[in-house]
Amino acid sequence: MYEYLMVFVGAAVPWLEIALVIPLGIVWGLSPFWVIVTAFVGNMLTVLALIIGFEKFRVWYAKRQEAKGKAPSKKSERAKKIMNKYGLPGLALLGPILIGTHIAAFIGMTLGATKRNTTVWLTASIALWSLVFGIATALGFDFFTS
Repeated sequence: MYEYLMVFVGAAVPWLEIALVIPLGIVWGLSPFWVIVTAFVGNMLTVLALIIGFEKFRVWYAKRQEAKGKAPSKKSERAKKIMNKYGLPGLALLGPILIGTHIAAFIGMTLGATKRNTTVWLTASIALWSLVFGIATALGFDFFTS
C-alpha cells in the first residue's frame, strides 16, 4: 500500500508526473493496472486544483516571478509556441511529454482557454499518456524479464 501512495504522490508532484512515476512503479513490481489508475488520479487531482484555483495561482505565480526577476522559462516559451500552433488540444496532448501537465494547464489558462475545455482536454491527455506509459512499460519490462 505504501508503494501506491508513493506513486500517487509522485504523480501529483509537478516535474515527476506520470512519465516518470508509471514506469518506476511498474519496474518496482507493482500491478500495472493499479499504478496507471493511481498515477492518473494523483496527477488529475493536482491539475484540477490548479484549474479551479487558477486566478489565485496566476496572481501568486506572477508575483513570485517578478520577485525573482526571472524571464519566462524555455518550457513556457515552448508551451506558448505549441498553444499558438496547435491550440489547446495540441498543448494538452503534447504537454505531458514536453513540458508537464501542470505547466500545460497553466499556460493554456493563461492564454485564454476556459476551465471546462482545459479540464476536458487535459483529462483525455493524462488518461491517454497514462495508458501509453503503462502499457509500453509493462510490455517492455515483460519482454526484458522473459
